[in-house]
Amino acid sequence: MNLQIVTGDLLGQPVEVIVNAWNQNIVPWWLLRPHGVSGAIKRHAGTAPFQELRSYGRLARGQAVLTSAGKLPCKGIIHVASITWSGRSNSEIVQQSVHNALELAQSNGFISIAFPILGSGSGGMNEQTALDSMLTALQTVSFDGTVYVVQYRPTLATS
Repeated sequence: MNLQIVTGDLLGQPVEVIVNAWNQNIVPWWLLRPHGVSGAIKRHAGTAPFQELRSYGRLARGQAVLTSAGKLPCKGIIHVASITWSGRSNSEIVQQSVHNALELAQSNGFISIAFPILGSGSGGMNEQTALDSMLTALQTVSFDGTVYVVQYRPTLATS
């Protein structure tokens, strides 16, 4: 595995598949106001991936499912249930999510994947703690390709 920790925008990474930090799919997506990674995906990909996601029903904590990429330039989106029904996350869920996302990517023949820092943001974990949890999981899984972990930092508009 070639691991790259980068700063930037998840949607701008040169990968075949991106990971969406999602919930357990209990509340229908159209009742939610996606923000963070999910909000950016919805704005750029459209609603098709979320309509596909609905067909999976309730997700177990850490479960990973694959949908199309909608209008995004990548080949697919792996949605991971890295946030509980109550909107929180923890190290165990993050590690399960990383493992399951990479296993799904590998089984579908993807050779490049980009993750946001799962569990941070709406998951409520400190960013460094969440990143450390991801790195721990990445040490225990095999992936024949490149993994990007993207630390999101908004860009400032310049005049």
